[in-house]
Amino acid sequence: MASHGAVVSRKSGLAAGWVLALLVAAGFARLGLWQSERAVEKQALLEAADHVLTSRQARPLAMADAPDRRQELDWVAGQGRFVEAPAVLLDNQMREGRPGVRAYRLLDTGQASWLLVELGWLPLPPDRRLPAVARPGGEVDVAGLLAPPRSAGLRLGEPLGSRGDTLLMVRMDLQAVQDAVGHPVASRVLRLDPALPLGFERDLDLLPNTLPPEKHRGYALQWFGLAAAVLVTALLLTVRALRRTRRTEP
Repeated sequence: MASHGAVVSRKSGLAAGWVLALLVAAGFARLGLWQSERAVEKQALLEAADHVLTSRQARPLAMADAPDRRQELDWVAGQGRFVEAPAVLLDNQMREGRPGVRAYRLLDTGQASWLLVELGWLPLPPDRRLPAVARPGGEVDVAGLLAPPRSAGLRLGEPLGSRGDTLLMVRMDLQAVQDAVGHPVASRVLRLDPALPLGFERDLDLLPNTLPPEKHRGYALQWFGLAAAVLVTALLLTVRALRRTRRTEP
C-alpha cells in the first residue's frame, strides 16, 4: 500500500513531466511555424518572379538602388561599363550536381552606386583553382532581373576574402563587397538575362541550392507531428500513472 508521501511524489513527477513535455512540444511547434513561414515567403517570391518574368516590362537600371524596392523584383534594361574592379565569386554553388561558383562583376550605370551583375555559373576543378572572369570592355547593353541578394545563410566567419585579383565570397554580403572595392554598391543584384551573349551558363532560378516551398511544408508537417506525438505520449503516460496510483491508494 503506497504511503501518502509516495503518492505526492508521483503526482509531482507527473507535473514535472508535463512541464517538460509542453516545453518540447512548444519547441517542435515553433520549428513547424518557422518552416511554414519560409514556405509562404518562398511561394510569394516565386509568384512575384513569375509575374515579372511574364510581363518583362523593362525599367531603367537606376531602379537598382531605389529605397522602396530593395526587397522587390524588377525587370530592367540599360547600358553601362564594367569597372576595373576585382571579379567576385560566390563559393559553394551547385548546378546539376556539379560544384562551382557564381561569377559577378561590377557595372557602372552612371548612378552613384555600382551594380553587381551576376554573369553566371562556372565549375570548379578538383584542386579548387578559381576560374578567370574576364571583364567585358566598352559600353554594354544589359537586361535582366533585379533581385535582392541571395540569402546569406549562416553568418559564420568573414563573408569575403581576397584570392589574387578575385574576391571570393562564402556568402552574399553586398556591404563586404562595397568595403572591398571602396565604392557604393547598389542594394539589389542584376541577374543577367540568359538570352544575352555576355557571361556564362545561367538561369533565373531564384531558389538554387535551397529548399522549395513544398519541402518547407513537408518539414513543417513533420515538426507539428512530433509536437503532437510528444503530447499524446505524455497523456498516455499520465493516464497509466494515475491508474497505478488509484490501485495503490487505500
